[in-house]
Amino acid sequence: MHPTLPFTIAALLFGIGVYGVLVRRNAVLLLMAVELMLNAVNLIFVTADASIRAAVPRAGQSFALFVIVLAAAEIGVGLALILQLYRLRRTVAVDDLPLADAASPDAGAKPDDPSGPGRPISPPGPPGPTEPGEQAGSGGRAAAGNGAGNTATAAGEAAPDGAGVAE
Repeated sequence: MHPTLPFTIAALLFGIGVYGVLVRRNAVLLLMAVELMLNAVNLIFVTADASIRAAVPRAGQSFALFVIVLAAAEIGVGLALILQLYRLRRTVAVDDLPLADAASPDAGAKPDDPSGPGRPISPPGPPGPTEPGEQAGSGGRAAAGNGAGNTATAAGEAAPDGAGVAE
């Protein structure tokens, strides 16, 4: 068999895949275009293995099998990402994604918020009474230790681990 026809078909498939990646707006269609490109590469591997006798027999088929495994993993991860994208944005159009804002973890925090991202904002008000051993201004919520590693809040409430009470 002359290898010109499979190489031409592979080049056509790869070109269609590149066109799909560059033009398509839908994330699912982008994944399909990437799959076309991977299948074109598989066709080239198998054709080269059949037409060129290499030192390692069946090397092209082995590479093609490896690419198929990688493509299956890529589709699994890609579809999971697309599903999460749809849940968050209600669209899978890649043009609507704000890439600059989503990259920084501080995107939702206010600039004047001293607590930073991920921490609850304490309500404004005067600090509560302090007990001996607490730091002033802690609002009666500082942890007091009894020396054995057990902690409790200063108000006598049980600690989250249920270890002890304040003395």
